[in-house]
Amino acid sequence: MISLHFLLTAFVVVLAPGTGVIYTLALGLGQGRQAALWAALGCTFGILPHLAAATLGLAAVLHSSAMLFQIVKIAGVLYLLYLAWQALKSGGALAITSKRTTQSGLKIAQRGALINILNPKLSIFFLALLPPFLSGNANSASFEMALLGAVFMALTFVIFVLYGLFAATARDYVLGSERVLAWLNRGFAAIFAGLAARLAVERA
Repeated sequence: MISLHFLLTAFVVVLAPGTGVIYTLALGLGQGRQAALWAALGCTFGILPHLAAATLGLAAVLHSSAMLFQIVKIAGVLYLLYLAWQALKSGGALAITSKRTTQSGLKIAQRGALINILNPKLSIFFLALLPPFLSGNANSASFEMALLGAVFMALTFVIFVLYGLFAATARDYVLGSERVLAWLNRGFAAIFAGLAARLAVERA
């Protein structure tokens, strides 16, 4: 069940830069190690509802309901655009400045969780990813799905923490140039806007 094939597949999936990785990098660069850890934690827990949906079969309902999928998708698009604005806005939650700012860890984690919660494709993704690695025993299928999901979440947290710590370390090298800071903020804003555009054209 928890085979080397599954671990390698999960590792590649988590390692690929997505919205959660970008968010964690932005917090690491903007606010340091502690903020990056909270961001990684929030993004990881944001996976939980989608894993539960895949385990309980709710992901199939989402996949078959065009209206429900569209509602969650639109909310996700608007939220990503909000994050893009927060990266551009002076004093925004994701703005990178030479002056260290402190935000509530719970708020950082909450924003990270919402990034994943409002992505309807995640439920469908887990519905496709996990079943091929089950043993085939119908009586233990739910337990096995939950176990595989827990391993995936643990791997997500570890890799996101490493991304965040890397960004926090790099922070010291970029603070000296206001031009670099400005371009970083524009870059993160453009990435979030691009992710919003990509999500907007997704179909169930």
